[in-house]
Amino acid sequence: MSTRNFYAAANHALPRGSGRTNSPCMASAQPVCEPAWGGTICAVRRAAACGALLLAACWGRGGSAELPDPATISPVQLAVVDHYCEGVVFDHDGNGYVSEGTTIHKFTLDGKIAPWARTGAPNGHKILADGTHLVCDASHHAVLRLTADGQMLAPASRECNGKPLRGPNDLTLDTPNGGFYFTDPGESSLEQPIGTVHYVDAQGVTHLVDEGFAYPNGIVLSADGTRLYLAESQKNRVHLYDVTGPGKVANRRVFAELPTRDEAAGQIDNQPDGMCLDAAGNLYVAHYGMKQVQVLSPEGKLIARYDGGNITTSNVAFGGPNHDQLFVTGGLGDEQGRGGVFRLDLGVKGLVILPPRRENP
Repeated sequence: MSTRNFYAAANHALPRGSGRTNSPCMASAQPVCEPAWGGTICAVRRAAACGALLLAACWGRGGSAELPDPATISPVQLAVVDHYCEGVVFDHDGNGYVSEGTTIHKFTLDGKIAPWARTGAPNGHKILADGTHLVCDASHHAVLRLTADGQMLAPASRECNGKPLRGPNDLTLDTPNGGFYFTDPGESSLEQPIGTVHYVDAQGVTHLVDEGFAYPNGIVLSADGTRLYLAESQKNRVHLYDVTGPGKVANRRVFAELPTRDEAAGQIDNQPDGMCLDAAGNLYVAHYGMKQVQVLSPEGKLIARYDGGNITTSNVAFGGPNHDQLFVTGGLGDEQGRGGVFRLDLGVKGLVILPPRRENP
């Protein structure tokens, strides 16, 4: 959500497989594609088939996961940074990354944290099969590409249809098709709903997917690639699309209207921010200003609220040795104060979004 503060600052300072041979998971591994914009976003057909099979199986059971009682879950503080933070993501070695101010920090599961790269205004962040990082950065008006050791490469996207991007915020990988979706809420608001959603294809071309939003923010693609979720922050709701092809969507509808803040409980705002999915298809929403991670079923029903540790809860990602811990970023107070990285020991398997490791030739 910190893109909005970048503009303010600029004005002042500038089921495991059955083992049967006819299972899709047993198909031979074939590279799906090689993106022209650089980096290896693609994994293998086997991984994509397994993800789709798992999600379909879970949805067939009603999409329910064994969610723990929120009263039994207390956030564990891993690290504190000087400013509000977000963009949590994990690499192939289990290291985490968070965006804070001008800097991306790298952290370990035991709480050690150190600066990794300085880009300007980093935000949403994903990692590709070859270790390349994609980072939304409003100061560059681009989706950046960085090497595995934090060196800047040519950007993955900086314009759409000849128009420069305003301020990319968050992104989600479309691994089987070699592309990714991202949001651009730059300069948008309730009074000026000009926020956009884009898709960068395997050839490196940026397409307009949808427009007219009051701060489009978190964005998540389902494991089988058929559902695209979008948080519209300033309208406190999550949209859902049917995906008809790479970068092609239809049937936008409101998936969920979210709860509003309770000032008596110390909540200061109610804007959905970053999101992620578990393996059963439940959607986890960092609800900015409410100190909560709220969980929506595949039908859009609110089924749990967990203490997010941070007041201005900003982003969420599954990680840990068993991929069943939820990591939460944000601000300990408002965005002007310090930021925290918290861990929720849910014991719920997260959807794996990191493509299998693949070395460059």
